[in-house]
Amino acid sequence: MLIERIYDEDLAQASYVIGCQATGQALVVDPRRDIDVYLQMAAKNGMEISAVAETHIHADYLSGTRELAAATGAAMYVSGEGGEDWQYEFEATRLYDGDEIRIGNIVVAAVHTPGHTPEHLSFLVTDGAFADAPGYLLTGDFVFSGDLGRPDLLDEAAGGVDTRFEGAKQMFASLRDKFLTLPDHVQIFPGHGAGSACGKALGAIPSTTVGYERLYSWWGPYLAANDEAGFITELLEGQPDAPFYFGRMKRQNRQGPAVFGERVPLAELSVETVAKQLAQDAVVFVDTRSVDQVHAGTVAGALNIPGGKSIATYAAWAVDPETDPRPLVLLAAGQEAADEFWDHLVRVGIDAVAGYVTTIEGLPQATPRLVSPEQVEAFDKALLLDVRAASEHTAGHVPGATQIHGGRVLWNLDKLPSEGTIVTYCQGGLRSSVVANTLRHAGYDVAELEGSYAAWAAAQNTAAATR
Repeated sequence: MLIERIYDEDLAQASYVIGCQATGQALVVDPRRDIDVYLQMAAKNGMEISAVAETHIHADYLSGTRELAAATGAAMYVSGEGGEDWQYEFEATRLYDGDEIRIGNIVVAAVHTPGHTPEHLSFLVTDGAFADAPGYLLTGDFVFSGDLGRPDLLDEAAGGVDTRFEGAKQMFASLRDKFLTLPDHVQIFPGHGAGSACGKALGAIPSTTVGYERLYSWWGPYLAANDEAGFITELLEGQPDAPFYFGRMKRQNRQGPAVFGERVPLAELSVETVAKQLAQDAVVFVDTRSVDQVHAGTVAGALNIPGGKSIATYAAWAVDPETDPRPLVLLAAGQEAADEFWDHLVRVGIDAVAGYVTTIEGLPQATPRLVSPEQVEAFDKALLLDVRAASEHTAGHVPGATQIHGGRVLWNLDKLPSEGTIVTYCQGGLRSSVVANTLRHAGYDVAELEGSYAAWAAAQNTAAATR
């Protein structure tokens, strides 16, 4: 048997290829939408992808199940659990607790594990060529290394009202009745790692075991004592802010994401063409450079989505394709870099990209306004906006600041002043640049706190030391 983990550091998301080496069949669980990595993995191992499955309706990325099935002819399997309100709206085989998918000698059994979401499934894997009992569990957003899937996302991202309490009760029951009934040696392969907003304290270790989590997880003592109330309190406390795009992911994943088919590589556009399109307000320019480079000068009205490991995350903060259908034009070093950037965008359903340019010379330019830490208190501002997480704001902030998580600002414009200057900051400047340029693009007058909170705090310490 082959189990390969495909990890996306951008969204801290793991998908899995499970293959039977005897028959050459493979199952992919929770794929992302840029599917070449799965096709290459299958080809490398001489396998054919015959099945694709999902653990649940995802909130943090757009599923590639339909894309991969369209490319390979693989059968699709999704949860049929959770009741009427949590049914997928596209054609696929429904799985219920105890149902099986057979991949050659491998048996993959669906285990209904509600809590994170009502329909959530885990997949219990038996390598029939080696053993007659399960040895592996793909837990999706149920059990992570050192943590659990948060049960409050339906409230935060899907319009639910106080569903978190029922979800937390379901999580307790799923742990007690499903997870902890498994032998300690069963290996756990979770759907996310450290950095994901689907939990509050995810470990970076890619796998764990039932026994290890039973003994050392924060929740283990609550289950051992059958303390449901204590468990619920700790599970719900301190969950991170949920980016607003999670709601769009939930809707689109339930409906069935659009299928690309074969994607044509992005074209390099002439500066003259892009300048004309910008003048007509027909495209949105994306400066993919670092914050320091953007601060030295960028395209007027451009978004700033820096290249690196968090492209999809910040793109989903800055672009809402449901309200703005204009295609993006990317600043990129070349076609390979542009196509790779586009791969990250489609993972969060930002599909419309017109092409790329390799320079901003010849395009209308502007220099973002900065405010020094020493000037910010006296600066004439209508709002001082802290775009960090609520927990960061609570730990320390610039006096007078209002906190709105960067992933929620674009959807809370009614909370911003329509006149005057908004000053933004985060911890080091990157998130602030993303949000500031998003707001400038939307027509707001924005300045950024130079060096953000870290620089302000350092200035305060220096000032205190010289008194």
